Amino acid sequence: MTVSFAAPSKKIPAVIITGFLGAGKTTLVRSLLMKAQDKRIALIVNEFGEMGFDGSLVNGCADPDCSAEEVVELANGCICCTVADDFLPTMEMLLEREQVPDVIVIETSGLALPQPLVRAFNWPSVKPRVTVDSVVTVVDAPAVAAGKVASDEEAVAAQRAADEALDHESPVEELFADQLTCADLVVLSKADLLTDEELAAVKATINGRLRDGVEIVATSHGELALDVLLGRDAGAEDDMDLRLSHHEAQHAHDHDHDHDHDHDHDHDHDHDHDHDHDHDHDHDHHHHHHDHSHDDFESFVLPTRRFASIEEVKAQVEAAMKVSGVLRIKGSVVVEGKVAPVLVQAVGPRVEAWFAAGSESHSKLVVIGLAGLDKHSVNAALSEFELVSA
Repeated sequence: MTVSFAAPSKKIPAVIITGFLGAGKTTLVRSLLMKAQDKRIALIVNEFGEMGFDGSLVNGCADPDCSAEEVVELANGCICCTVADDFLPTMEMLLEREQVPDVIVIETSGLALPQPLVRAFNWPSVKPRVTVDSVVTVVDAPAVAAGKVASDEEAVAAQRAADEALDHESPVEELFADQLTCADLVVLSKADLLTDEELAAVKATINGRLRDGVEIVATSHGELALDVLLGRDAGAEDDMDLRLSHHEAQHAHDHDHDHDHDHDHDHDHDHDHDHDHDHDHDHDHHHHHHDHSHDDFESFVLPTRRFASIEEVKAQVEAAMKVSGVLRIKGSVVVEGKVAPVLVQAVGPRVEAWFAAGSESHSKLVVIGLAGLDKHSVNAALSEFELVSA
């Protein structure tokens, strides 16, 4: 990869990519990195669980000369919820490097609101150096066509419940609306699975929930021109009044309503409201911990044999996904006669497998599911695997 340097007088553009589990964010990022040409891209990713496969998935599909340190994986919680403890130090570290990036790409988990993350770019140590070029919301087009926000809403709910840092009281549909409200670009993924009429209907549905001027583009397999994703120069951190989340908009409405009645009362009310909000937020987290503990979910690792073909990989992973309680399978496997590993991502009915750049680094699949799922049925579906506890 050719190294270039960002001009000191120009802010580094950052692209925030959000969307629910299975929407196609990682596929889009992988495509972006492969088309980066001479741009030096720093990638910050975040993923459910402790296995950290998504970082390796993206890294393996980028330029083989790209070092592992180009991917900064935040191990705990959603970066939108831990900006003070994790995200900002990561950004400051990137800016202190001798070879600063030309572009910073942040792939969020999609479960927390994008708005707090965008606001973090107003932090004094970040604002003079970096600007939010765009917020890109990836939408699962077939899911929307079916009246849903994600192809596997149960998997999204499980991912959400497993992260104690999130607000679990807001409906997932409200989070979806907030993703759209904050977007500068909406990418409709898996468009090849819809007819022209179905895709047009999805575009109409999404368009009715966007700010004026937000572009909608359709893509298949994450294929999108680089100039569509980069160079929008939105400066989103300076434009937050039009990107308010549902909660922020409601709070602003209540504030204006009270202000119209009594200015002094409004001041007191705001103070009390802020206090109550903090209390409720903590209470919600406590309630969540009681009702939706990590014990509700489990993961285990399957070291894999060599497969005869990539088609066999897809078929057996698809069979394993049909076992009751299985929510997601991801990892890397080996195909006979091939040096490059096959990377696997499966969520709900969607199974993706592709050859990655580089040579074999590991050969195992991680199965994520509801507690108590029948591991031996999964093992049988992925025949000849050896079962190992995670």
